[in-house]
Amino acid sequence: MAERAGSEGGLIAFGERLAASQAFSVLFRDGMKLVEETAAYLDGPGRRESKRLTRAAALSYATESMRLTTRLMQLASWLLLHRAVNEGEMSLTQANKEKTRVRLGEPEIVNEEVLAVLPEQLVELIQRTSRLQADVRRLDATIHAPAPASEGRANPLDRQLGLLKAAFGGGEHP
Repeated sequence: MAERAGSEGGLIAFGERLAASQAFSVLFRDGMKLVEETAAYLDGPGRRESKRLTRAAALSYATESMRLTTRLMQLASWLLLHRAVNEGEMSLTQANKEKTRVRLGEPEIVNEEVLAVLPEQLVELIQRTSRLQADVRRLDATIHAPAPASEGRANPLDRQLGLLKAAFGGGEHP
């Protein structure tokens, strides 16, 4: 694979390689499929199911479906941005600047009582989206791990070790 813009001093651009990995490809495919499934559900069966709910449950349905849609839009934006890195349309540095507009946030916890009154398929979509969000947040932290601060002359491997640490959650490196 050709070296892409953004690698430093001939070192392997770990973040860019990770964005171009099979793991990212699977995450992208699954994420975009989830976006399509959710849209189809909310436009069809979900709309019909929401009309059969009590007033309070319908309000919960509307609130949770809006939260779900917003979360999926943010995740899709992140996935599309990193696919552009993968396809060489932008550098990881450019993507890092652009991703400040994307809000990955902490996964929102939905009250169990609210989940109990929602249609089963909506609950499943909420849970799957939460798992996708956790996966994207983990990958984002790995891809965009900051270079470790060092004093004096920097060891050229420090950045790579910091990326590995972020990816695998290890302790201090030697």
